[in-house]
Amino acid sequence: MVKRDRRRAVQLGQRVLRVLKQRGLGVLVDAAAPIGRAPTAPKAELANRVDLLIVLGGDGTMLSVARHAAATVPILGVNLGELGFLTEVAEDEALELLEHVLAGRYETEQRMTLDAALERRGRTLRRYRALNDVVVSNGALARIVRLTLSVDGKPFTSYRADGVIVATPTGSTAYSLSVGGPIVEPSLASLLVSPISPHTLSNRPVVLRPDAVVRITIPRGQQDVVLTVDGQEGMPLMGGDAIVVRRGRQPISLVRSPKRTHYDVLRSKLGWGAWQGNDHAAGTTRL
Repeated sequence: MVKRDRRRAVQLGQRVLRVLKQRGLGVLVDAAAPIGRAPTAPKAELANRVDLLIVLGGDGTMLSVARHAAATVPILGVNLGELGFLTEVAEDEALELLEHVLAGRYETEQRMTLDAALERRGRTLRRYRALNDVVVSNGALARIVRLTLSVDGKPFTSYRADGVIVATPTGSTAYSLSVGGPIVEPSLASLLVSPISPHTLSNRPVVLRPDAVVRITIPRGQQDVVLTVDGQEGMPLMGGDAIVVRRGRQPISLVRSPKRTHYDVLRSKLGWGAWQGNDHAAGTTRL
């Protein structure tokens, strides 16, 4: 999987392709972004036909394929995008780590997913799988929407807000973070519920146990509401619709970088605890 509009990603992809072919390995390339001379397949099909997924790009590229991958297929994500919370492997270590993976010398980290069901008039209209988040929010007119939430069939709260986010720990550094949600270590399992610009200031993000079932209901008469999954899939909602979000049946498996931890990624991406001048020697941290 290669982010085609990023030249460095394409160049690295071509190098990876040569390495794999030299080893006599069969290679499939994303049909939407082909590189070199290799057979292609659509994302959903590709993710179920391979023993290893290699993603060269950013977190968006990763999300586009991760939702389709089985838990048994490790994903090696190389950051050639902007943030890179998911694709934490650096470009300069990609080929070295690939060699370790091919030799079976690597570690993976299991990441929780979400299953979301769209219910309309008592029927399940569609199901989605998410790695980051499921979002119910206002549409083009940016009006306040009314939403009610229940957990395990019991009343939880109601919102007058721009919307609500149900996120995984992996998604805690995505949209949820921008609305004031907590950062949760991605190897944990939990559901994060964060309102988007709530009208009532007492509405705050909450962290639920991983087996909780969150039901978001759009009151009848409510208009201009949309459902978005991982920022990439979505559809308009109607008054009376309900979105039921629960822990996904299968996690995904990410290849870990041996050179950095999740805390290293947070410090790098969020600018935490950067040492200045001789402060390191003095034991002082400036933020």
